[in-house]
Amino acid sequence: MATFSSSAHVSSSPCSNSSSVGFYQQKWMRVSSLHRSRRFGPKFFSLNSKSNTHSNVVCMQDGAVAAAVTPIAKEATLKKLKDGLSPPITPKESNDVPIFDINKEKSTVSITVVGASGDLAKKKIFPALFALYYEGCLPEHFTVFGYARSKMTDEELRNMVSKTLTCRIDKRENCGEKMDQFLQRCFYHSGQYDSEEHFTELDKKLKEHEAGRVSNRLFYLSIPPNIFIDAVRCASLSASSVNGWTRVIVEKPFGRDSDSSAALTSALKQYLEEDQIFRIDHYLGKELVENLSVLRFSNLIFEPLWSRQYIRNVQLIFSEDFGTEGRGGYFDNYGIIRDIMQNHLLQILALFAMETPVSLDAEDIRNEKVKVLRSMRTLKLDDVVVGQYKSHTRGGVTYPGYIDDKTVPKGSLTPTFAAAALFIDNSRWDGVPFLMKAGKALHNRRAEIRVQFRHVPGNLYNRNFGTDLDQATNELVIRVQPDEAIYLKINNKVPGLGMRLDRSNLNLLYAARYSKEIPDAYERLLLDAIEGERRLFIRSDELDAAWSLFTPVLKELEEKRIIPEYYPYGSRGPVGAHYLAARYNVRWGDVGAEQ
Repeated sequence: MATFSSSAHVSSSPCSNSSSVGFYQQKWMRVSSLHRSRRFGPKFFSLNSKSNTHSNVVCMQDGAVAAAVTPIAKEATLKKLKDGLSPPITPKESNDVPIFDINKEKSTVSITVVGASGDLAKKKIFPALFALYYEGCLPEHFTVFGYARSKMTDEELRNMVSKTLTCRIDKRENCGEKMDQFLQRCFYHSGQYDSEEHFTELDKKLKEHEAGRVSNRLFYLSIPPNIFIDAVRCASLSASSVNGWTRVIVEKPFGRDSDSSAALTSALKQYLEEDQIFRIDHYLGKELVENLSVLRFSNLIFEPLWSRQYIRNVQLIFSEDFGTEGRGGYFDNYGIIRDIMQNHLLQILALFAMETPVSLDAEDIRNEKVKVLRSMRTLKLDDVVVGQYKSHTRGGVTYPGYIDDKTVPKGSLTPTFAAAALFIDNSRWDGVPFLMKAGKALHNRRAEIRVQFRHVPGNLYNRNFGTDLDQATNELVIRVQPDEAIYLKINNKVPGLGMRLDRSNLNLLYAARYSKEIPDAYERLLLDAIEGERRLFIRSDELDAAWSLFTPVLKELEEKRIIPEYYPYGSRGPVGAHYLAARYNVRWGDVGAEQ
């Protein structure tokens, strides 16, 4: 039985707006009934909200409630109104009614970063929280607590955090002042992750800062997965909110295979409900990934083309230009397939290939993603190529191989590169290869989606391209990082008296089009967790479906001790990846001459 609270109190946030193409949707809310919370019995009540399109309902943010009273004719009711209730509000007057949150003055959000002394907390979580504070996206009353085993004072935490805080390029005013204000809300508590007593002490400190307000609590588990359960158990029993919501953000990896993932989920659900678990995949918070559904579902030009009829193949490419560099101990336990392909790339694939959801509600979107994952063929070893980078000297500089990393076991066969061909067996995508590749120590850093369209049937200009018809193929490229961009490759006539064709790009380069700095993915995901928006977080059945695709091939690789193909540090990866693509009549798009 779960012991965490997941009640409906939500703190207001100025960043909850309806302008972000519907994702932070305004809700039509009305007070319909008061019902007792299923966890806290008679001591706690929560508001039940339903969709409503009545003209006398005030448009509110999630968690904010205001009821415009329908004009009433009965004298008895009018008498009651005169005796103390608010008078009826006409449609005209309702436009002037301020949007408010019934809990704004009475609620607070306490954010506890468990594992606060780690790299992720220092480099990503605290800077993201500060960016949200700087933008005015955090509630009026909030507190940030760091929790870790390291001995540290509040001031030492603030000094550590201050070294990683930066202000946006386009918003530098009052930067130092804002930093000081944020740091004054940061505190630290030292304790063991498996100690209920230490979490009880944390609970006391949290209550001091909550000062009697409705306490909403968010725990971010920035710790190794082998201590997730201990931390959740202790927080559940000793530091759960008693009158607001409690949510827990869980970092990947979510297990190593289907069995370990299922065991982790089962253990978490001893203390948490599913709607309290926020499994974070930071790639889902990246601007271009979030723009995927906008690009497809709000542009008539793309939706009719989004099928096997026009798309020849889809490529999801991830590359890093550096190796493990001291992180080999962690990486060797997982490898590139678990670290990148089974989560980041597969989540992007599901968003790309899903059918139109019923609405932009989180559950509707996640339902469609699960359908895609369940429609996919289980990955076979024949459709996978694995590699491992080796030492290479270039320009007089020697770059170490993977097994040269002192944290990597000698003779390790863990792949640092993988390429795979996946297929979705449904009517929209039948026969279309979805090619993934991901690797470390490659020639550049990139993450992109490449959509290669079919050849034009009976193309009048084939002779202008010679025998290489791929040169005439249209291609849509969505570059997730770096230099975020969307561009479409088209064929175009070169100006002049002759008939010479050229490939040109219709290019949307974000840096050139938008002056605003793109928020970090962790900012978006943390804000969503605070607001209870689950659209960009992974549901347990999504996780099960994802692991079922990769677990058989992962076991086969390990049981048969498949030797990876070695590739030089800084190269384009193993040659086998090109043979894999050629088997399906595909050429990797990132190897073209224009690169």
